[in-house]
Amino acid sequence: MTAAAPASTAAVPGFRRNMVTICAMTATIMQALDTTIANVALPYMQGTLSASQDQINWVLTSYIVAAAIMTAPVGWIANRFGRKKVFIVCSAGFTIASVMCGLAQDITQMVLFRLLQGVFGAALVPLSQAVMLDSYALHERAKAMSIWGMGVMLGPIMGPSLGAWLTETYSWHRVFFVNIPFGIVTVAGLIIFMDETKTDSEMKFDWFGFGALAIGIGAMQVALDRGEQLGWLESPEIVAETILSIVGFYYFFAHSFTTKRPFIQFEIFKDRNFIGGCVFMAVMGLVLYSTMALASPYLQNVIGYPILTAGLLLATRGLGTFVAMMLVGRVMKYIEARTLIASGMLLMSASLYLMTGWTDQTGVPTIIIVSIAQGFGLGLVFVPLSTVAFLTLPNHLRTDGTSMLTLMRNVASSVGISVVTAKLTEGGREAYAIINENVTPFNKPMQMPDVAGIINMGTDAGRAMMDVMISAQAQIIAFSWDYQMVMIITLCAAPLAIMIGSSKAALRKQSQASDHAAVMD
Repeated sequence: MTAAAPASTAAVPGFRRNMVTICAMTATIMQALDTTIANVALPYMQGTLSASQDQINWVLTSYIVAAAIMTAPVGWIANRFGRKKVFIVCSAGFTIASVMCGLAQDITQMVLFRLLQGVFGAALVPLSQAVMLDSYALHERAKAMSIWGMGVMLGPIMGPSLGAWLTETYSWHRVFFVNIPFGIVTVAGLIIFMDETKTDSEMKFDWFGFGALAIGIGAMQVALDRGEQLGWLESPEIVAETILSIVGFYYFFAHSFTTKRPFIQFEIFKDRNFIGGCVFMAVMGLVLYSTMALASPYLQNVIGYPILTAGLLLATRGLGTFVAMMLVGRVMKYIEARTLIASGMLLMSASLYLMTGWTDQTGVPTIIIVSIAQGFGLGLVFVPLSTVAFLTLPNHLRTDGTSMLTLMRNVASSVGISVVTAKLTEGGREAYAIINENVTPFNKPMQMPDVAGIINMGTDAGRAMMDVMISAQAQIIAFSWDYQMVMIITLCAAPLAIMIGSSKAALRKQSQASDHAAVMD
């Protein structure tokens, strides 16, 4: 199978490469922002579109499912038709679909246009990463991945803040129109400055493999997204979707291991560094999105901050990520990637441990310090991870590799959000029951004059006040349990950094080869 080759201008510094870098960044930011920016606008959209709670959730579900399914074939499509053509079509299609979402008049139109957004947006992140990797020599890739990573990491972090501001200041329609300038810059820049890659017109598409994988991923995503709302395996719908997902994955793997030309090139999993990259990318997706799903309701519902204040506090995590990415791109020549990854995972674990002790009285300085530390840990992991995953992977597998990494992050993020949301609900009920069992009029603390004068358990008002207090404490405990679970997962993943090979030797060797080539020229 002949795969796409790097563009002719790859790894050549200059104005052309800088412009391609900007286009890759704008595409990444556009897609990363859209994964979270619409969340805060859902209540406003529900009223305008006359949708039920179940229907409005499909605004998120349709995008997630379409993007997850269409991420897998990005490598094949780019190799078959050319990376430049696919990148331009997807960027333009995503921008147009965004405009159509902003102009939607009913829930049916909105869900349809969000499906289109997911279909076109699935390719933007893997293609932009592949373009960045091809545009920079190996010894420059740490710097390239730090630049590219800012869009991937900061988009989800800044999305809720920007979405809240646009929705409250203008309307929810602006949440989708914000993609227009990014889309215009991306499409125009790609047309002018990007070179086309080689194509293989004889490549055949594995329709059976794609269909089985699409069913497996799609059914799993729908089950994860709707499971908490419908009661998980107590719901016949979730049971059916789970069975369908298992059957889809079974036929996909059975087919892939027995056919000569499988849909996904499993050759990429022969590379030790790439496997390590997939593992840590899954952990990153889980930690980033699950903590984001927890932090926003905690700041708003538990502590009581307005949505804009909560958004600004959440954005401080992006500040830590930004600083870390700037530093890591410079120090990777001197420090092993696996050391940086392990250090970042430990720092994230420490920040999550501190978050287990948050209460409704936690102050702004504490939130900012912990958020910045967590963001710094995310940055320490992401740049080395994005670099080392492709350190020894052959060039012709690069697009397939970036697609797989993106798929791993998307699936892990969906799993993480669903798990922490379900555990938060169940944990709240469990904590409430435990506390409620021990709060009776016969407890000595309840009989103290100061307490009894405020909360009289013999009156309806006193019992109502106590119920509110118990509910609030139960919610705080449930959040603490969730943070503890994510902390344990992160802490257990840190030692796995040992499976990643040496990065300093490879980067030094590539740097020497580049210097030798420059002297020969």
